[in-house]
Amino acid sequence: MADIANGIAEAARTAFLAGVGAVAFGAEKTTEFVDTLVKKGELTVDQGKDLNRELTQKAKDTVNEAQDTVLRARLATMSPAEREAFADRARQIASDMNAKASEDAGATVGVEVEVEAEDGDAEATE
Repeated sequence: MADIANGIAEAARTAFLAGVGAVAFGAEKTTEFVDTLVKKGELTVDQGKDLNRELTQKAKDTVNEAQDTVLRARLATMSPAEREAFADRARQIASDMNAKASEDAGATVGVEVEVEAEDGDAEATE
């Protein structure tokens, strides 16, 4: 059973990596093609930028779909208890990352406020 699960996981991983490689290659070639059309004057620069944005979004969507496929394949090899533990771990990691992002955002915003002390002198606080 473990060999089958490993085989499925490896096949899904290979498919995912091939998909990502194809998307990256396609995006690179598309950018070159758009640049060529812009140089030839067949597209305006704005049309080229719009087309490039659209194609980049499609590439991201394809990568997301590939990631979902790999995740589904991995989850399919797990028992319900293992899936629940995996989901709990993913939630904890996401929570940790959100907390870290909040800390980082708070640290970058330094506000200096002038507060009048009891004796009438002003002092700066953070």
